[in-house]
Amino acid sequence: MGFAVKIKTLVDGLKAIDAAHEGEWIDLRAADDISLEAGEYKKIPLGVAMALPSGYEAIVAARSSTFQKWGILPANGIGIIDHLYKGDNDQWSFPVIAFRHTKIHKNDRICQFRIIKQQPAIDILYVDRLGNEDRGGFGSTGAE
Repeated sequence: MGFAVKIKTLVDGLKAIDAAHEGEWIDLRAADDISLEAGEYKKIPLGVAMALPSGYEAIVAARSSTFQKWGILPANGIGIIDHLYKGDNDQWSFPVIAFRHTKIHKNDRICQFRIIKQQPAIDILYVDRLGNEDRGGFGSTGAE
């Protein structure tokens, strides 16, 4: 069973987001025409502000086609937007680095997000031994 998320569109003529179906990532669109040169960093405005429920956060990531189409990558790998970033003018953005000259147009679907529960409080226990068998080292899966 889902829950409601309030979304405010901040840009006229923006298609904003598409329907949110269970288990799927939700696409976000550029809110303006953007030009970037190779090596340039910009925050691409997404034209929306949202009020996530308390105890939840959004993970913002590139779509699988983002690099192929525009030659951009998220500057910080992924973005995390917590439930406290919920003001009328707290516009979501997609910080990127360009690897080639590119032009992004208003309403291009450039990134995606999903809403997840925030990590619960955990106790950290430092130990001398974990008591489990070693798996073979980092990156060992699929070596055969």
